[in-house]
Amino acid sequence: MDAFLQRLTAILDLGGPVVAVLIATSVATMALILYKLWQYRAAGGGRHVELSLAIEAWDCNDRATARAHLDRSRSYLAPVVAMALDGHGPELMDRADAEAEARFAGLERGLNVLDIISQLAPLLGLFGTVLGMIEAFRTLQEAGNAVDPALLAGGIWVALMTTAAGLAVAMPTSLVLTWFEARMTRERVFANRALRTVFAPGHAAAPRPATPPFEALAHGA
Repeated sequence: MDAFLQRLTAILDLGGPVVAVLIATSVATMALILYKLWQYRAAGGGRHVELSLAIEAWDCNDRATARAHLDRSRSYLAPVVAMALDGHGPELMDRADAEAEARFAGLERGLNVLDIISQLAPLLGLFGTVLGMIEAFRTLQEAGNAVDPALLAGGIWVALMTTAAGLAVAMPTSLVLTWFEARMTRERVFANRALRTVFAPGHAAAPRPATPPFEALAHGA
């Protein structure tokens, strides 16, 4: 632990306040990612087996089986589907869509922070590099005629370290953000299909068989 603290102190001394900010940002980013993973798992995101079975049963006009699967579902979308099963009409369809979007918004809360970090971390690293280059050239100017190339080379690699730190924070954050956004896109597709199936099931859309002519004659007789 002491060795780790000493190494961290040395990195902060070399990189300056910009590296310190980037390290603090990386810790906060990791905490946010872990929280979003826990939230997604607790909500049952991506785990819609029972809910899918309920939708299939409803589509086949097996309402008892649909209710049974829906009661066993732990998906965060189960209350929305239950509300859709209990009513009908265009007003309820709009209400169900709004309720689903409210749940999506809860799962997406905080993703904008990851987006901001993925965009600002490289810029912050570049800012540290610019400051380091300014300091390196200032030191070179103060050296006057006794110019030592090691002074410039040392200042440059220290300055570039902030850019590397910024990229090290931004790249994993961008990858995780892309993964979250892809999962939420799949969640929206599933919810849209589920609700449309509830409001317009296949058995209701199936055409009724035409009355045979002899039956029509029999009824007319």
